[in-house]
Amino acid sequence: MICVIFNLRIEQGRYGYMKKIAVLTSGGDSPGMNAAVRAVVRKAIYHNIEVYGVYQGYLGLITDDIHKLELGSVGDTIQRGGTFLYSARCPEFKDQAVREKGIKNLLKRGIEGLVVIGGDGSYRGAQRISEECTDIQTIGIPGTIDNDINGTDFTIGFDTALNTIIDSVDRIRDTASSHARTFIIEVMGRDCGDLALWSGLAVGAETIIIPEVEVDIKDIAEKIQHGIDRGKKHSIIIVAEGCMSGEACAAELTKYINVDARVSVLGHIQRGGSPTGEDRVLASRLGGYAVELLMQGETAKGVGIKDNRLRATDFDEIFNTANSKPINQRMLELTKELSI
Repeated sequence: MICVIFNLRIEQGRYGYMKKIAVLTSGGDSPGMNAAVRAVVRKAIYHNIEVYGVYQGYLGLITDDIHKLELGSVGDTIQRGGTFLYSARCPEFKDQAVREKGIKNLLKRGIEGLVVIGGDGSYRGAQRISEECTDIQTIGIPGTIDNDINGTDFTIGFDTALNTIIDSVDRIRDTASSHARTFIIEVMGRDCGDLALWSGLAVGAETIIIPEVEVDIKDIAEKIQHGIDRGKKHSIIIVAEGCMSGEACAAELTKYINVDARVSVLGHIQRGGSPTGEDRVLASRLGGYAVELLMQGETAKGVGIKDNRLRATDFDEIFNTANSKPINQRMLELTKELSI
């Protein structure tokens, strides 16, 4: 009987019979989430599909904080950072009995599709729903500044966070040069070094430390000393939080070299702010594509962009660690060549 219901759902989706969908944002916020929600809502309404917003992420799914969204609900939101649907960590959603509450709250409204905007943990919740209820299709949209989701070249919020880091480091460099200091700047990214790598190249950092590549602090110290010997007055080191803290880096560095090292942890400033044009466009494209996939009967997939083309990837493939996004080795090598 389950298979019959599932097959019916696919046929209905392919012919545009879906009537109601919901959208939520989960995990850490990222600039562009609002633009993605806006795209989901307006694309769906354009195709005569009712849209419901789930507030507070998966927590709102459990507590039934679900409300119908209209065109005006997403007006004047494309330029806003954060998420007007709010977000919350919800570890209890890992429990099947808890998930059943959320699923029932969707079903009682006749909701047939769920769009989840977030990172890896958010995707896993969406996958569980699709596995446990064949009446609800799920599609994930990558919303995280970390750029650590398989199946896409870029995640929503990465470009904005990158530009925030660049602006911050440019300001710090003014102080570093004025006082002849070495600044160690800790950036976000969890276990992915993309924010550190891209920002390091963009600001002309002397050293970039990322979790994907093993480093020897002694070698870094020797490089900085070499610069000092040729008259260099200051240095910028970008360190990814998934590798080590800025304070730990400074403590290790001063074991080998006598420098006035200062640490700046940029922290949550990287998650805020109005999204860049790049993130607004990406969010709009992915949001619209997510609705198209639901209408086609697709489920348990994450949307993304590869070589500037939209694509959908099965959650299982996204979660496969063997498919983890490799660090851009050519870019990494370029940073070394340019920071001599």
